[in-house]
Amino acid sequence: MVEGESPVYLRLRGTIAAAILRGDFQAGDQLPSVRALAAEHGANPLTVAKAYQSFQDDGYVEVRRGVGMFVLPGAVERLRVTERERFVTTQWPRIQSYIALLGLDAGDLLERSEA
Repeated sequence: MVEGESPVYLRLRGTIAAAILRGDFQAGDQLPSVRALAAEHGANPLTVAKAYQSFQDDGYVEVRRGVGMFVLPGAVERLRVTERERFVTTQWPRIQSYIALLGLDAGDLLERSEA
């Protein structure tokens, strides 16, 4: 599935995950409110809430009633492990297939990325 074809809440989840992995949000940091993130991304607040709920279900964030949602200690490390596994099992096979389809050489691609 091309990223643009994935459900909006999964794209939002990916955006939030990337921000956490980059260090934009660290353990103890408050995430933007549902309404603020919805406005920033032009999304329905219920869709943002669904993305946030997935982080809560996975134990990366906690909700402090009346205050907001906060990144839990250890979330970055656990999220990195999960996202690596998702990449290797889901995205990498598609990337490999596309590389083969285009007749590209993986070594040449690696050299280009190092330049």
